[in-house]
Amino acid sequence: MLSNWAILALISAFSLATSDALTKKALQVTDEYIVAFFRLLFSLPILIIVLLAIQKPSLDIYFYLSFICAIPLEIVAMVLYVKALKLSPMSLTLPFLSLTPVFLIFTSYILVNERVSLQGFVGIMFIAVGGYILNLKDIKKGLFGPVKSIMKERGTVYMIFVAFIYSITSSLGKVAIEHSSPLYFGATYFLALTICFSLIIFKSSIADVKMFISSRKFMGLILPGIFYSIMIITHMLAMDMAKVSYMISVKRLSIIISVIYGFLLFKEEEIAQRFMGALLMFVGFVLIVNAR
Repeated sequence: MLSNWAILALISAFSLATSDALTKKALQVTDEYIVAFFRLLFSLPILIIVLLAIQKPSLDIYFYLSFICAIPLEIVAMVLYVKALKLSPMSLTLPFLSLTPVFLIFTSYILVNERVSLQGFVGIMFIAVGGYILNLKDIKKGLFGPVKSIMKERGTVYMIFVAFIYSITSSLGKVAIEHSSPLYFGATYFLALTICFSLIIFKSSIADVKMFISSRKFMGLILPGIFYSIMIITHMLAMDMAKVSYMISVKRLSIIISVIYGFLLFKEEEIAQRFMGALLMFVGFVLIVNAR
């Protein structure tokens, strides 16, 4: 029987993949920054309701330090993520997101003093390799196509930085949760993130924002925003119960769900060649949920 944290992590993975799929299905716009901002914005109502419903925990210096350090890193990661997808093909950039759980083996040890067991380590590696293979759009270019592209594609370099930054922000989030509560941190963190991100958007793209609002295309991001808020809540609750590297590894199963959505909603092909990647990720999942 699955533990509570694994169930929550799976719900978080499903919610993230669903939010991504609905965002892609509902909108066809060129400015991904605006799309990212409005999805964040529409996730806030549920998060604010949660914030008002829970009791404020006692906070200390460790909460504020981890909170303040994580916000700018999260914004940098969001910007680099978008730049990576703009500069290079997705098939060359997305595989490197699978490095986050691997980086977490080290960053969570340094920042949170968490150690993974041998079984947990093997599970993480299975999920990382499976996620890498699963993201390869064209296996004909070779298993090491994305690796070979590092020196040629700036986008791949950016995505490696994104994966590393996510390992730091996840560990800092764990610290903040331990010194507050998962729901309080999740609600306040993404509220602050939305405010900070809005300053960037409205400073550089105010005309595009006005045009986007007048076109009423933003309505298509209401449902993705709701699923995004569910992802945030379940993510934080799972993070409170499990080791960071284990929880993020299980959440990476959202990649498998995204592939299924790609086939069902967008008629994406090459599903069969991704079966091995999905199988490896499932084996890794079984190892991790039974690890100590």
